[in-house]
Amino acid sequence: MKSSEKLLRFMTCGSVDDGKSTLIGRLIYESGGIYKDQLISAQKDSKKSINDSTAIDYSLLLDGLSAEREQGITIDVAYRYFKTANRKFIVADTPGHFEYTRNMATAASKSEVAVLLMSAIDGLQHQTSRHAKIAEVFGIKHICLIINKMDLVNYDQNIFLQQENKFLNQIKKCQFESITVIPTSALNGDLLIEPSKNMEWYLGPTLLNYLESVTIISGTEDSFVLPIQYVNKKSNGVRHYLGTVAAGQIKIGQLVYNPLSKQKNFIKEIFIGDKATDQASCDQAVSVSFRDQIDISRGDVLVADINTVAISQKFEAQIIWMSSELASVRKNYTILLGAQISTVQITKFKNKIDLDNLNDIETEKIEMNDIVCVEIEISQPFVIQKFKTSKDLGSFLLVDKVNHQTLAAGVVRTVELINTQNIFQKNSIQKFERETANGHKARVIWFTGLSGAGKSTLANALDLSLHKKNFKTYVLDADQIRRGLNSDLGFSVSDRAENIRRIAEVAKLMMDVGLIVIVAAISPFSKERELAKKLIGAENFIEIYVSTSLSVCENRDTKGLYSKARSGLIHDFTGIDSPYEKPMQPNLEIDTEVLSVEAAIFDILDYMQS
Repeated sequence: MKSSEKLLRFMTCGSVDDGKSTLIGRLIYESGGIYKDQLISAQKDSKKSINDSTAIDYSLLLDGLSAEREQGITIDVAYRYFKTANRKFIVADTPGHFEYTRNMATAASKSEVAVLLMSAIDGLQHQTSRHAKIAEVFGIKHICLIINKMDLVNYDQNIFLQQENKFLNQIKKCQFESITVIPTSALNGDLLIEPSKNMEWYLGPTLLNYLESVTIISGTEDSFVLPIQYVNKKSNGVRHYLGTVAAGQIKIGQLVYNPLSKQKNFIKEIFIGDKATDQASCDQAVSVSFRDQIDISRGDVLVADINTVAISQKFEAQIIWMSSELASVRKNYTILLGAQISTVQITKFKNKIDLDNLNDIETEKIEMNDIVCVEIEISQPFVIQKFKTSKDLGSFLLVDKVNHQTLAAGVVRTVELINTQNIFQKNSIQKFERETANGHKARVIWFTGLSGAGKSTLANALDLSLHKKNFKTYVLDADQIRRGLNSDLGFSVSDRAENIRRIAEVAKLMMDVGLIVIVAAISPFSKERELAKKLIGAENFIEIYVSTSLSVCENRDTKGLYSKARSGLIHDFTGIDSPYEKPMQPNLEIDTEVLSVEAAIFDILDYMQS
């Protein structure tokens, strides 16, 4: 479905000081999109930078951070909403500085049109080329080049034509559906809203004319796709599956599939917010339930046509590297693709973009802000689509496994298909079927706390208590796992993170076969626990914080570990020279200084039954 009346998300980008904030600030001001208090604030701040007390520095209407106003630059992405009689807009004003390229890439991933500025004086810059390429990489199909500051070249048509030709020659390899070039003076308002008497030689649209008329194709006619972001179990036991429709439409009674398990079911209910509805469309956040029980977790994807998505562990991608740390082949990273999360490796650097001519060149090194084609391998099968088909299932982030900083953003170009008949043993017997046979829900109970807090004691006592009730259980104790599966790991920050990841992966596998898995692990860092929770599923994860104090834990230290740590014989010991980040919102908190083991187990069982 084509529309020029729907909400338009567009971004401004380009090199430093090309006038992005001034242009958009004035555009919004002249179209009546500035509130009175915003105008008063901008007028007040303008007096600090402009001698004319009546003039307005329009860039201040966009620069929201105090640091931006003080330095006269854009640091973060500034989002603004405004509307005209013909259309509604959300504009993202992005920074031009090299070190803030990641901010521009973030805005590009959410935009439909790029308004790219180039100074009539400075002409084509590396950031101009980089931003044009990033816009293309992230699926922007329409680009509007603004050759700004025409007032500083006396509105010379020849200079405009020269700069236009340079740009068009530079991006001729980019695959934009439309390219529109407009000369402007953002400072004086030329060709923003109305035609310019200074440039009567220009016969094209004003910027506002362009934004109001550019045609965007929506995805409502595509086949239905719904990535599951959360599973909510109602008080009546019915599970509702939440997510945002990535493509197509869904109706009550519609047959949908889970591509990973090949299960199929019929939609019973659809909610948008708390209101029941008969159908929902692309970009709407929904909650759905099924006629029959079905095994679905966060990260799974529902589709109307199983052939519209691919199941893969290997794909080729184009990434924008955002870290000062060099990318490494065969290093473990975390990939976030929709609600899917796993460990991933870059297996090959293929080529990167030469910003002088936008040609592909071979590379053995990936540095900050490089745009590179790479091959990637995931540790488990994902539901994937090419980016040109789906932004939701075709775009991803790479995250550092230790400090959890975003390292790269990328899009899927080609996908290597795998034999889906061999990817999961769970195809034959589903988790809910095992739960039914066992007579209880499978879940992971995760005890966290300092060494000596009582985690293992509580875990074993809970195991015994549940066993007496004929529950199927197993205890994963971190100390025992370190003597086997994780014997190759030390106690550095990265090794601790990998230790928890492996424990979580094993716990999930055991939970999937219907067990109540009881984990006893210090797990000192909140982000590792959060990743474990996401992997296992929030609805299946009970975090119990054993909050016994450090002094009591030291007094209980039968192995003498604390005293060795304090004397320097043991390094990176939690609570002494390595931090413990206590949970902010655990499901339960138990202090073994106050509660007996029996009382603590009573509380845990009571919580499990609630």
